[in-house]
Amino acid sequence: MKKQELSLAHNYSASDLPTTEKSPVIIMLHGYGSDENDLFSFASELPSKYTIISLKAPYPIQPYGNAWYAIHFDNVDGKWSDDAQATASREKVIICIDEIVEKYQIDPNNITLLGFSQGTILSFSIALSYPGKIKNVIGLSGYINAAIIKKNYQYNDFKNLSIYSSHGNLDQVIPVDWARKTEPFLKEIGIKCDYSEFSVGHGVSPQNFYDLKTWLKKRSNCFSEKGTNYPYSNNSAVPKEETYRLLRNCIKFGSVTNTNY
Repeated sequence: MKKQELSLAHNYSASDLPTTEKSPVIIMLHGYGSDENDLFSFASELPSKYTIISLKAPYPIQPYGNAWYAIHFDNVDGKWSDDAQATASREKVIICIDEIVEKYQIDPNNITLLGFSQGTILSFSIALSYPGKIKNVIGLSGYINAAIIKKNYQYNDFKNLSIYSSHGNLDQVIPVDWARKTEPFLKEIGIKCDYSEFSVGHGVSPQNFYDLKTWLKKRSNCFSEKGTNYPYSNNSAVPKEETYRLLRNCIKFGSVTNTNY
Protein backbone atom coordinates (compact mmCIF):
# COMPACT_ATOMS: atom_id res chain seq x y z
CA MET A 1 0.00 0.00 0.00
CA LYS A 2 1.16 3.50 -0.82
CA LYS A 3 1.63 6.17 1.82
CA GLN A 4 -1.65 7.89 2.65
CA GLU A 5 -2.40 11.44 3.75
CA LEU A 6 -3.10 11.88 7.46
CA SER A 7 -3.86 14.88 9.64
CA LEU A 8 -0.35 14.53 11.14
CA ALA A 9 2.82 14.25 9.08
CA HIS A 10 4.31 10.78 9.32
CA ASN A 11 6.69 8.13 8.06
CA TYR A 12 5.28 4.82 6.93
CA SER A 13 6.54 1.26 6.55
CA ALA A 14 4.15 -1.30 5.10
CA SER A 15 3.29 -4.65 6.62
CA ASP A 16 4.30 -7.74 4.68
CA LEU A 17 0.87 -9.31 5.21
CA PRO A 18 -1.30 -9.84 2.13
CA THR A 19 -3.35 -6.75 1.28
CA THR A 20 -6.47 -8.80 1.94
CA GLU A 21 -5.56 -8.96 5.65
CA LYS A 22 -5.75 -6.19 8.21
CA SER A 23 -2.38 -5.76 9.87
CA PRO A 24 -1.37 -4.84 13.40
CA VAL A 25 0.24 -1.43 13.71
CA ILE A 26 2.94 0.23 15.79
CA ILE A 27 2.41 3.98 16.07
CA MET A 28 5.52 5.87 17.16
CA LEU A 29 5.52 9.12 19.14
CA HIS A 30 8.90 10.84 19.32
CA GLY A 31 10.38 12.98 22.07
CA TYR A 32 10.58 16.74 22.54
CA GLY A 33 12.79 18.39 19.93
CA SER A 34 12.73 15.49 17.53
CA ASP A 35 10.60 14.48 14.53
CA GLU A 36 9.05 11.54 12.71
CA ASN A 37 12.42 10.31 11.43
CA ASP A 38 13.83 9.56 14.85
CA LEU A 39 12.02 6.53 16.23
CA PHE A 40 11.44 5.40 12.65
CA SER A 41 15.06 4.19 12.79
CA PHE A 42 13.58 1.22 14.68
CA ALA A 43 11.24 0.25 11.84
CA SER A 44 13.51 -2.24 10.07
CA GLU A 45 14.25 -3.97 13.38
CA LEU A 46 10.62 -4.59 14.30
CA PRO A 47 8.41 -7.50 13.19
CA SER A 48 7.66 -7.21 9.50
CA LYS A 49 3.98 -8.07 9.88
CA TYR A 50 3.42 -4.74 11.61
CA THR A 51 2.55 -1.61 9.73
CA ILE A 52 4.81 1.10 11.21
CA ILE A 53 3.60 4.69 11.45
CA SER A 54 5.89 7.30 12.97
CA LEU A 55 4.02 10.54 13.69
CA LYS A 56 5.42 14.07 13.71
CA ALA A 57 4.35 16.25 16.63
CA PRO A 58 2.30 19.31 15.59
CA TYR A 59 4.25 22.08 17.34
CA PRO A 60 7.58 23.26 15.86
CA ILE A 61 10.16 24.52 18.35
CA GLN A 62 13.37 26.51 18.03
CA PRO A 63 16.03 25.99 16.89
CA TYR A 64 14.75 22.76 15.35
CA GLY A 65 12.45 19.81 15.90
CA ASN A 66 8.89 19.46 17.09
CA ALA A 67 7.01 18.88 20.33
CA TRP A 68 3.71 17.42 21.43
CA TYR A 69 3.47 20.25 23.95
CA ALA A 70 5.59 23.08 25.29
CA ILE A 71 7.99 22.72 28.18
CA HIS A 72 8.67 25.94 30.10
CA PHE A 73 12.25 25.67 31.27
CA ASP A 74 12.29 29.13 32.87
CA ASN A 75 9.43 28.43 35.26
CA VAL A 76 10.37 29.34 38.83
CA ASP A 77 9.55 25.81 39.97
CA GLY A 78 11.65 24.23 37.26
CA LYS A 79 10.53 22.98 33.86
CA TRP A 80 6.84 22.23 33.55
CA SER A 81 4.59 21.15 30.73
CA ASP A 82 1.75 22.92 28.96
CA ASP A 83 -1.00 20.47 29.93
CA ALA A 84 -3.62 22.16 27.77
CA GLN A 85 -1.40 21.75 24.74
CA ALA A 86 -0.67 18.16 25.73
CA THR A 87 -4.39 17.42 25.97
CA ALA A 88 -4.90 18.95 22.52
CA SER A 89 -2.16 16.71 21.13
CA ARG A 90 -3.76 13.70 22.79
CA GLU A 91 -6.95 14.38 20.84
CA LYS A 92 -5.02 15.04 17.60
CA VAL A 93 -3.39 11.63 17.89
CA ILE A 94 -6.73 9.93 18.60
CA ILE A 95 -8.15 11.46 15.41
CA CYS A 96 -5.06 10.32 13.54
CA ILE A 97 -5.40 6.78 14.89
CA ASP A 98 -8.92 6.59 13.43
CA GLU A 99 -7.51 7.81 10.11
CA ILE A 100 -4.75 5.20 10.23
CA VAL A 101 -7.22 2.38 10.84
CA GLU A 102 -9.35 3.51 7.91
CA LYS A 103 -6.69 4.42 5.36
CA TYR A 104 -4.06 1.76 6.06
CA GLN A 105 -6.33 -1.30 6.52
CA ILE A 106 -5.32 -1.72 10.16
CA ASP A 107 -6.74 -4.18 12.66
CA PRO A 108 -8.44 -1.82 15.12
CA ASN A 109 -7.96 -4.35 17.93
CA ASN A 110 -4.19 -4.56 17.51
CA ILE A 111 -2.75 -1.06 17.94
CA THR A 112 0.53 -0.53 19.77
CA LEU A 113 1.90 2.85 20.80
CA LEU A 114 5.68 3.16 21.05
CA GLY A 115 6.85 6.39 22.64
CA PHE A 116 10.07 7.95 23.82
CA SER A 117 10.20 10.55 26.61
CA GLN A 118 7.51 13.16 25.86
CA GLY A 119 6.06 10.68 23.37
CA THR A 120 5.81 8.14 26.18
CA ILE A 121 4.04 10.60 28.47
CA LEU A 122 1.53 11.28 25.71
CA SER A 123 1.17 7.56 24.90
CA PHE A 124 0.25 6.80 28.50
CA SER A 125 -2.32 9.61 28.42
CA ILE A 126 -3.87 8.30 25.19
CA ALA A 127 -4.05 4.69 26.36
CA LEU A 128 -5.50 5.49 29.78
CA SER A 129 -8.03 7.92 28.28
CA TYR A 130 -9.06 5.62 25.41
CA PRO A 131 -8.15 2.02 26.39
CA GLY A 132 -10.64 0.63 23.89
CA LYS A 133 -8.44 1.89 21.06
CA ILE A 134 -5.04 0.70 22.30
CA LYS A 135 -3.80 -2.84 22.89
CA ASN A 136 -0.19 -2.19 23.93
CA VAL A 137 2.00 0.67 25.04
CA ILE A 138 5.78 0.56 24.92
CA GLY A 139 6.89 3.54 26.98
CA LEU A 140 10.59 4.40 26.93
CA SER A 141 12.12 6.98 29.29
CA GLY A 142 8.86 8.62 30.32
CA TYR A 143 6.31 8.77 33.13
CA ILE A 144 2.59 9.21 33.77
CA ASN A 145 1.21 12.74 33.97
CA ALA A 146 -2.28 12.26 35.43
CA ALA A 147 -3.17 15.87 34.63
CA ILE A 148 -3.40 15.09 30.89
CA ILE A 149 -5.57 11.97 31.20
CA LYS A 150 -9.32 12.31 30.63
CA LYS A 151 -11.41 12.80 33.75
CA ASN A 152 -12.75 9.66 35.41
CA TYR A 153 -10.22 7.53 33.53
CA GLN A 154 -10.01 5.18 36.52
CA TYR A 155 -13.47 3.86 35.64
CA ASN A 156 -12.42 2.77 32.15
CA ASP A 157 -12.20 -0.88 31.15
CA PHE A 158 -8.47 -1.72 30.96
CA LYS A 159 -8.74 -5.50 30.66
CA ASN A 160 -7.23 -5.60 27.15
CA LEU A 161 -4.46 -3.04 27.75
CA SER A 162 -0.85 -4.07 28.43
CA ILE A 163 2.06 -1.75 29.13
CA TYR A 164 5.83 -2.07 28.95
CA SER A 165 7.77 0.72 30.65
CA SER A 166 11.52 1.17 30.86
CA HIS A 167 13.91 3.82 32.10
CA GLY A 168 17.59 4.51 32.50
CA ASN A 169 18.65 4.64 36.13
CA LEU A 170 21.27 7.24 35.13
CA ASP A 171 18.74 9.49 33.38
CA GLN A 172 19.63 13.17 33.91
CA VAL A 173 16.60 14.50 32.02
CA ILE A 174 13.65 12.64 33.55
CA PRO A 175 14.45 11.32 37.05
CA VAL A 176 14.13 7.58 37.38
CA ASP A 177 12.05 8.10 40.53
CA TRP A 178 9.29 9.54 38.34
CA ALA A 179 9.31 6.43 36.16
CA ARG A 180 9.28 4.13 39.18
CA LYS A 181 5.82 5.43 40.03
CA THR A 182 4.44 4.06 36.73
CA GLU A 183 4.00 0.42 37.75
CA PRO A 184 2.23 1.05 41.10
CA PHE A 185 0.05 3.74 39.48
CA LEU A 186 -1.11 1.28 36.83
CA LYS A 187 -1.50 -1.58 39.29
CA GLU A 188 -3.84 0.58 41.32
CA ILE A 189 -6.26 0.77 38.38
CA GLY A 190 -5.86 -2.86 37.37
CA ILE A 191 -3.36 -2.61 34.51
CA LYS A 192 -0.49 -5.06 34.21
CA CYS A 193 2.80 -3.25 33.64
CA ASP A 194 6.19 -4.78 32.96
CA TYR A 195 8.76 -2.28 34.21
CA SER A 196 12.51 -2.50 33.60
CA GLU A 197 15.53 -0.32 34.34
CA PHE A 198 18.85 -0.18 32.53
CA SER A 199 22.20 1.40 33.30
CA VAL A 200 21.92 4.22 30.78
CA GLY A 201 21.02 7.88 30.74
CA HIS A 202 18.14 9.35 28.75
CA GLY A 203 18.26 6.76 26.03
CA VAL A 204 17.82 3.14 24.95
CA SER A 205 20.49 0.50 25.56
CA PRO A 206 20.90 -2.63 23.39
CA GLN A 207 19.53 -4.73 26.24
CA ASN A 208 16.54 -2.38 26.55
CA PHE A 209 15.74 -2.75 22.87
CA TYR A 210 16.00 -6.52 23.06
CA ASP A 211 13.80 -6.51 26.16
CA LEU A 212 11.01 -4.53 24.51
CA LYS A 213 11.13 -6.74 21.43
CA THR A 214 10.86 -9.83 23.61
CA TRP A 215 7.90 -8.29 25.43
CA LEU A 216 6.23 -7.49 22.12
CA LYS A 217 6.82 -11.05 20.98
CA LYS A 218 4.94 -12.35 24.01
CA ARG A 219 2.07 -9.97 23.28
CA SER A 220 1.76 -10.90 19.61
CA ASN A 221 1.55 -13.95 17.41
CA CYS A 222 3.14 -12.15 14.48
CA PHE A 223 6.71 -11.97 15.79
CA SER A 224 8.66 -14.67 14.03
CA GLU A 225 12.02 -15.84 15.34
CA LYS A 226 13.04 -16.92 11.86
CA GLY A 227 14.61 -14.15 9.88
CA THR A 228 14.34 -11.64 12.71
CA ASN A 229 17.43 -9.51 13.19
CA TYR A 230 17.81 -9.35 16.96
CA PRO A 231 20.00 -6.61 18.41
CA TYR A 232 21.87 -9.27 20.35
CA SER A 233 21.53 -12.99 20.65
CA ASN A 234 19.77 -14.86 23.43
CA ASN A 235 22.93 -16.72 24.35
CA SER A 236 25.29 -13.77 24.43
CA ALA A 237 25.58 -10.82 26.78
CA VAL A 238 27.65 -8.93 24.22
CA PRO A 239 25.63 -6.95 21.66
CA LYS A 240 26.34 -7.55 18.00
CA GLU A 241 27.79 -4.83 15.80
CA GLU A 242 24.30 -4.55 14.34
CA THR A 243 23.15 -3.24 17.71
CA TYR A 244 25.63 -0.40 17.62
CA ARG A 245 24.53 0.52 14.11
CA LEU A 246 20.93 0.62 15.28
CA LEU A 247 21.75 2.66 18.34
CA ARG A 248 23.85 5.13 16.37
CA ASN A 249 20.77 5.73 14.22
CA CYS A 250 18.54 6.14 17.25
CA ILE A 251 20.83 7.82 19.76
CA LYS A 252 19.72 11.25 18.53
CA PHE A 253 16.66 10.91 20.69
CA GLY A 254 18.52 9.24 23.51
CA SER A 255 21.44 11.51 24.23
CA VAL A 256 21.48 13.38 27.52
CA THR A 257 23.25 16.18 25.70
CA ASN A 258 20.37 16.54 23.28
CA THR A 259 17.16 18.50 23.76
CA ASN A 260 14.86 15.56 23.09
CA TYR A 261 12.64 14.84 26.08
